[in-house]
Amino acid sequence: MANKAYKFRLYPTQEQAQLLAKTFGCVRFVYNKMLEERKQIYEKFKDDKEALKQHKFPTNWCQKK
Repeated sequence: MANKAYKFRLYPTQEQAQLLAKTFGCVRFVYNKMLEERKQIYEKFKDDKEALKQHKFPTNWCQKK
């Protein structure tokens, strides 16, 4: 099986660059928030695998916004 990859270079305008920076900032915030919560849940339920399986969905704060 062969793996292929494509690289594309972007040349955004100043307005597009600002929008990309805001978007990546928001994505980074949400990712880090979810990662922090997943770590807390794992530490709380690491000995109980069934309880850990029940906590696999996004948090309420993520769904509300």
